[in-house]
Amino acid sequence: MEKMNLFSRRAAITVGLAMVAVIATAQGPRVEDALPGVDLHGLSPAQKATVQKLLAEHDCTCGCGMKVGECRMKDPGCARSKGLAAVIVEAIRSGKSEKEALLAADNSNFGKAAETKILSDPVKIPTEGAPAEGATNPKITLVEFSDFQCPYCIIAAGELHRVMDAYPTQISLVFKQFPLDEHSQAALAAAASLAAQRQGKFWPMHDTLFAQRGRLSPSVINGIAEKMGLDMKRFDADLHSPELQKIIVHDIEDGERAGVAGTPTIFVNGQRYNSAVSLAVLKPVLDEELKKIAK
Repeated sequence: MEKMNLFSRRAAITVGLAMVAVIATAQGPRVEDALPGVDLHGLSPAQKATVQKLLAEHDCTCGCGMKVGECRMKDPGCARSKGLAAVIVEAIRSGKSEKEALLAADNSNFGKAAETKILSDPVKIPTEGAPAEGATNPKITLVEFSDFQCPYCIIAAGELHRVMDAYPTQISLVFKQFPLDEHSQAALAAAASLAAQRQGKFWPMHDTLFAQRGRLSPSVINGIAEKMGLDMKRFDADLHSPELQKIIVHDIEDGERAGVAGTPTIFVNGQRYNSAVSLAVLKPVLDEELKKIAK
């Protein structure tokens, strides 16, 4: 099967992106291992060892509860861990001490703790034409920016199903594409979901793609489409169409304008939700929003 286009931020790019294999130990990443988005070029072996040590010990400020190095490996789309790592690398490269490097990281824009307010101020997010499910006349609209290869999105998909089951007449869910550059098959899966949408099968495709737990090669996706009974000639044509590529790029741009830096990111009536995507944590937030609307 012919390889399909992937997409980078704001534009489609050609295939050929490859993931860097990363091996983690309990002590953090090894010196010879590569961390996504961390450029160790030009550092001496001793400097590399220092950087790896600091990244393995310093807390990420995104609220994930992980160290910077672990966050880079497990959530390559995290802007905060990427920024902290870059500041630390540059400080060590310029000859600063460990203490000075950590101070530079803490004093940077990435060193400030992530927003603790559970719902940010509302922003406008275009949703026309995006896949949606749930209530026909919802009191709350959830907009999710997601990546089919993101491990956190895989978990969130199941939790959001539980949310929708708990609020069948009050909430709708809108899905927006946000494939991360670090996930080599995420844009392919995004295009596949939109191609399925054109045949009325977005949500079955959505669920099946997430059920693969990141194993989304072209042959796997093609097999899913065949098993779903899709018109394969039409599916293949849509999968390659520039129109679908534009939809994905526009979704990414919508997300960037709304402040999306990683996946999954959820908006509750336009307000970015800044906590764990789980029914247990979301329920009191949604109940409170419903109370406000009822007043």
